Amino acid sequence: MKIGIIGSGNMGRSLGILWAEQGHQVFFGSRDAEKGKATAELAERGTQGGTNNQAAAFADVILWTARNIMPKELLSNPEVLDSKIIIDCNNQDIPEGFAYPAILESLAEKLAKNVPQARVIKAFNTIGQEVFELAPEPLKDYRVSVFVAGDDEQARKTVMGLAEGIGFLAVDSGVLRNARLVEGLGDFIRLIMIGQKQGAYATISINVLPTAQGQRLGGRQASSLK
Repeated sequence: MKIGIIGSGNMGRSLGILWAEQGHQVFFGSRDAEKGKATAELAERGTQGGTNNQAAAFADVILWTARNIMPKELLSNPEVLDSKIIIDCNNQDIPEGFAYPAILESLAEKLAKNVPQARVIKAFNTIGQEVFELAPEPLKDYRVSVFVAGDDEQARKTVMGLAEGIGFLAVDSGVLRNARLVEGLGDFIRLIMIGQKQGAYATISINVLPTAQGQRLGGRQASSLK
């Protein structure tokens, strides 16, 4: 698969190298072409580097790491993204005291409005960069969940496959509106990791448990909760 990385910071570099290790064709983009090329030199494995415009034109799947910067601001021809899958892995800046406001519109939804013909998917925003160093092994043994939300079902499946290929447990999280919940989960993870200083390797894993053999606690009673 041809994958373009928009922005060659920690997240873009880490995921790009992991996907290159899995045999994908990866192009690292940056506002500074030389930085993109330097990242490709570090990554090796036949990766390429250059400008964000080149990365966007090259790829079928794009990792968008430019937080709060829209394609119409960053790319000279944002229409090149039409029909392509764009993975938004961003979170908002951390406010003072971790006093996050309610998320009325996710970053992923804002991105989708900017490029309505693209297929925007929210994923990887709940993972600290350090965790990627464990991928794909021994990471896969820990069943770390990546939550994947987007309106296009086939695009969700593609991103889930990319996550599973590097050792994550992909969780289909439904439509793009649910990115509000996924981004809120990312905020919570950062509170645990940074605010409460419990370490960069804090993660969430979704596990399916066996059905209880009995109901000694009385079972689920009727409730007004929906």
